[in-house]
Amino acid sequence: MKILYFGGQKSGKSKLAEDHILNISTQKPYYIATYDNSFDDDQMKQKIKNHHLQRGDKFITIEETTNLQDIIKPNNNYLIDCISMWILNNIDKPIEFFLDTIDILATKNSDIVFVLNDVNSGVIPIDQISRKFVDYTGMIGQKIASISNEVYEVKFGLKVRLK
Repeated sequence: MKILYFGGQKSGKSKLAEDHILNISTQKPYYIATYDNSFDDDQMKQKIKNHHLQRGDKFITIEETTNLQDIIKPNNNYLIDCISMWILNNIDKPIEFFLDTIDILATKNSDIVFVLNDVNSGVIPIDQISRKFVDYTGMIGQKIASISNEVYEVKFGLKVRLK
């Protein structure tokens, strides 16, 4: 089963996605953390620490910033948090890299819960790299939604099932 949770920053999507994968797992699920922690960003370090505290020891954590298709093994359960960071880590790659990876993940015989930031509801960014990020997020989000059995939009800690 493939499941997508998307919403704005601090909407509660990660917590709901964690609860979902824990509820459908018969074994300890994997948490794929995609943030590239090489940036010296104290705010992001705190955010990562908060995510660690939130999930506790309920997951096996794997840090992977690029090759998601190599991490997913058959007959396991995975939470990928988050696709937006994966996009940012690989923003110099063509859109085909992302879409091909999602196609590969769709064929994996494992439950995968994807978490994605909704960044497509604002103004068109003024700079080229930000526009590319917003465009890629929209296209990749559409692709994940198309391969997902369930899709949830999250606002203020509340989820609405769209699919």
